[in-house]
Amino acid sequence: MTVRVIFVSPAIGPELRQARFADEASAYGVGAANGEAANGGAVGDGAADAGAVDDGDALDEAGVRAARALRPDLPVASHRFVSPSARCRRTAEELGLADAVAEPALRGCAAGRWRGRTLDEVAAEEPEALMAWLADPAAAPHGGESVRQLCARVAEWLDGTAAGLTGRVLVVAEPDTVRAAAVHALGVPDQAFRRLDVPPLAVVELTGRAGRWNLRLG
Repeated sequence: MTVRVIFVSPAIGPELRQARFADEASAYGVGAANGEAANGGAVGDGAADAGAVDDGDALDEAGVRAARALRPDLPVASHRFVSPSARCRRTAEELGLADAVAEPALRGCAAGRWRGRTLDEVAAEEPEALMAWLADPAAAPHGGESVRQLCARVAEWLDGTAAGLTGRVLVVAEPDTVRAAAVHALGVPDQAFRRLDVPPLAVVELTGRAGRWNLRLG
């Protein structure tokens, strides 16, 4: 049976403005290396549970206003999920989706030791590692999760959990999670991941079922 999965990216906030790698907690320990818990950020956000401590402010005032303005335009959905980051949870609340289920599989890409650093800071301190990360979807020089691993994780959720649902599914998810979903739906190589831009409060709709998804435009 066909299912409609509607992704909404988080509203703007400090971390997105600063292009900062950050997350809320290492509760799920995904992508850990050398004994370090994996984390993610605004350039790839990480996982959190209900007892996690958030990094900084989730949204700024402009983000809150924009989310509230979008609220009337979203369709009613039978199922609601949210990436477990602070900004996604806050965005969901402002969209009237406070009851959305936090889904660990939809967390952003874990960024390891780059957590809390801006893209410019990493470029200055680890230029070769950053270039490798940007060029190779399989690279995880930060000790966290690679883009390839992220894409595989999101694809598994789509073909498993989402495909088993009926009706509309509304998901407030990290920008890189939305990118990974689009890569899977289109069946393109994961090198295309960085060619996709997901602005704040972007709405991306997938229709289909396990193994066959369509990306709906407009």
